[in-house]
Amino acid sequence: MDPLTQGTLGAVLPQSASNARLTGSAGLLGFLAGMAADLDVFIRSSNDPLLFLEYHRQFTHSLIFIPIGGAICALVLHLIIGKRRGLSLGQSWLFCTLGYASHALLDACTTYGTMLLWPFSDERFAWNTISIIDPLFTLPLLLAVVLAASLRKPLLARMGLAWALCYMGLGLLQRDAAIDMGKALAAERGHQPLRLEAKPSFANILVWKTVYETDDRYYVDAVRASLWPKVFSGSSVEKLVVDRDLPWLDPDSQQARDIERFRWFSNGYIARDPIYSGRIMDIRYSLLPNEISPLWSIELTPEAGRLDHALYRTHREASADRASVLWEMITGR
Repeated sequence: MDPLTQGTLGAVLPQSASNARLTGSAGLLGFLAGMAADLDVFIRSSNDPLLFLEYHRQFTHSLIFIPIGGAICALVLHLIIGKRRGLSLGQSWLFCTLGYASHALLDACTTYGTMLLWPFSDERFAWNTISIIDPLFTLPLLLAVVLAASLRKPLLARMGLAWALCYMGLGLLQRDAAIDMGKALAAERGHQPLRLEAKPSFANILVWKTVYETDDRYYVDAVRASLWPKVFSGSSVEKLVVDRDLPWLDPDSQQARDIERFRWFSNGYIARDPIYSGRIMDIRYSLLPNEISPLWSIELTPEAGRLDHALYRTHREASADRASVLWEMITGR
């Protein structure tokens, strides 16, 4: 999720476990440690644009790495903050470890995918219960952290933690309702999906993007799962078949290997862009949940050498019109 939310949840957990005197210090150390796992975004290569996809949410987000990550944060932050505030190294380690531990679990609640079991498995866990940015989740949690630190009342932090758990529970119920609506929509079309998923749209848990797979296509729609349920029909796209869609591609080339890397990252939800034939899309994400308009893709070129990598592209151009359409979906208009 966004750094503010990661830090805020990282703060509220050690605050909940601290006493009144240490609430401020626990929150500060937890806040910084709660963001630390995302330092893996700096693992990049100018020669390999997809390298960061393999390492983001990998070892730094693994459950087995939590005590190590907490210890690294404690060694740094104790010298800068903890020691000056009268904390022992053990207290700094506890607060940092609790903050660090919250990061991967929160990320797994989003749709991106987090390798919780690395190095034993490269499965990307995505529980699809919350958007990567959700003000309704973050702002009450942030208020609880600030009040707990300023008033020295751990109870307020515990109330914030309870809010976070309740909100995630509500997201789970919403997700399951959206899946049921997606299954009903597929049945109306005479389809028997090979798999079907529902993902929250941007910044809310009211409107959900449903994606289901048949033998040859992916179907994308949006549903409002509660408070006047409604279906926002979308469109479909053919699944990527490399031999058919990219007949010029050398199967032993780096670009061919990059397609498979992108397929793994996208959990198999990839298709060729119907407008630009050399672009391979991750159809899981779009600004409008009933659109096939990717937020990122890879581009391949027939002129590339056997060792040349595919290019990674982002497509995050938002318009006021599209934002207003999303708002109308959220508000049920």
